[in-house]
Amino acid sequence: MKAVLMVLALSSGWAAASDFAVPHQLLDVGGGRKMNLYCTGSGAPTVVFDAPAGDAGWAWHRVQPAVAKHTRACIFDRAGFGFSDPSSQPNTAESVAADLHALLQAAGEKGPYIMVGNSLGGANVQVYAYRHPQLVQGLVLVEAQHEDETERLNRASGGKIKQIYAMYEAQNKYCLDAAEQGFASDGEKQKQCIGEPLQNYGPQLGAAILASESKPSYWHAKSSEYNAMATSDAQLRALRRPFGDIPVLVLTRGVSPYAVPGQPQSAANKAFEDENVAIQKEFTRLSSRAVQRVIAGAGHAIQADKPEAVADAVLEVLKQVRP
Repeated sequence: MKAVLMVLALSSGWAAASDFAVPHQLLDVGGGRKMNLYCTGSGAPTVVFDAPAGDAGWAWHRVQPAVAKHTRACIFDRAGFGFSDPSSQPNTAESVAADLHALLQAAGEKGPYIMVGNSLGGANVQVYAYRHPQLVQGLVLVEAQHEDETERLNRASGGKIKQIYAMYEAQNKYCLDAAEQGFASDGEKQKQCIGEPLQNYGPQLGAAILASESKPSYWHAKSSEYNAMATSDAQLRALRRPFGDIPVLVLTRGVSPYAVPGQPQSAANKAFEDENVAIQKEFTRLSSRAVQRVIAGAGHAIQADKPEAVADAVLEVLKQVRP
């Protein structure tokens, strides 16, 4: 009986995820380049979600529908990801903010907005809030990127973080080469680079993710976005100032991505995670209405591990800004 219930639950989740498996509004953001926007629900303010590095708007498929029951909620695909056309330039925080603004205006989604971002997406929505303060009424920063986190976490890890990041860069190059050769000829490389999306996301969304991440254009976009991280950090650093009195809810992981499963936490890992919490806490200094929450049981992608915590945070901010 438990197995049957689990299959039914997965099937129900996959059915909802299928809405994210197709393009919705493909709108020109300039020069004939089109980007994908998917909005549901009604009401104001509109909630806009940006995904972590290398991911498309479907990263929010377990959060956006819950929020859309209460207000307008939109996801989008950055250039080169999901169903959006690639750009000739890397996705930096400034370019993404500019693309997003053009996309929302083209769609007639005039705001005001609550901006939600995970990881690199969290840096992008901060830049958007700085560039368009009159349009942003609140922020939910989900393990959001801080402009100084690379250097600080590298020090806290004794130099290991930059080693890990170099491995990510090499992996991107490896997968770009594999995509250019064609994953179909090497199932092992496909598994190493893309994983098993059909198993993790169901037949429809899984197939869309597999198709997207099998393209060389995806790996070009991912590599260029990753390689431009320092540029994005510099752009955010140049804009850094308080957000005023808008609500800012900061969600921080409770599970280390570098912990060894089944083993006690090492002193080095504790120091690293303590520094991550401290970095995230600094966002609370940017608004007189800011709160940080550590989400137990969630890793860096809190929207995947604890989607209800993200939805609840968005609705809490929504409640604060509505009259």
